[in-house]
Amino acid sequence: MNYQWYPGHMTKAKRRMQEDIGLVDLVIELIDARIPVSSRNPEIDNLGKNKARLVLLNKSDLADEKHNRLWMDVFKEKGFHVLLVNSKNGQGIKAIQGIVKEACREKIERDRRRGIINRPIRAMVVGIPNVGKSTFINSFAGKACTKTGNKPGVTKGKQWIRLNKDLELLDTPGILWPKFEDQTVGLRLAMIGSIKDEIIDATELSLRIIEFLHEHYPLALNERYGILDFDDFNEALRMICLNRRCFLKGEELHIARAAGIVCDDFRNGRLGRITIDRNP
Repeated sequence: MNYQWYPGHMTKAKRRMQEDIGLVDLVIELIDARIPVSSRNPEIDNLGKNKARLVLLNKSDLADEKHNRLWMDVFKEKGFHVLLVNSKNGQGIKAIQGIVKEACREKIERDRRRGIINRPIRAMVVGIPNVGKSTFINSFAGKACTKTGNKPGVTKGKQWIRLNKDLELLDTPGILWPKFEDQTVGLRLAMIGSIKDEIIDATELSLRIIEFLHEHYPLALNERYGILDFDDFNEALRMICLNRRCFLKGEELHIARAAGIVCDDFRNGRLGRITIDRNP
């Protein structure tokens, strides 16, 4: 299956970000801790060139703890400031203000030398669809100041949010890139819900999820669905149908319903803490 999604509004959003980058001191990039490489728009590094950088590994509670630590080291070696966060419950949020000041220390000192005091740091918040930018901003600000939703593409326009006298945030829509050179990246984005489900074959996606779990987290399938031994992944999905009693009329299996359950369980952490992008 070909995984690709780049609606027209993303081109417009990218153009606006390029126009606005000169207004900010810092780029705060949210990535999904389960796919720290696949959830990074490769165009962001060029966009944020010569800007202070902060990478937030969001949804870290859904990712494998061991791999969280490894990925933090990888990004620190690249010269980024890095923090594990969970925007939904506020984990790591309080530490951000201090890290922002650390990341922008040169800018703050430069302002001080020029006699500019108390000018707030202006930061652009970027990331792919459904990575949790709006939830992060609401959590950071302590109030609902942006729209949130558990589906890609909720934030459509530019929004400035003044958090306090020291920091202003520019929220931006989630944007992907025009073409996935590696379809594995598209698959992994679909697995976490960053590509619209309407354009995806959920049954095929669920089979790829089962395949990944079978290879890397086999006990997760047994603990959640009571399955361990099967001849192929289609049989595994049929076994999940039976376990979850997904039937059409009579005893006919409702494969599509079971596929939806697998995708939903995987995305919401019911299959355990899982990291899809393995550390290079």
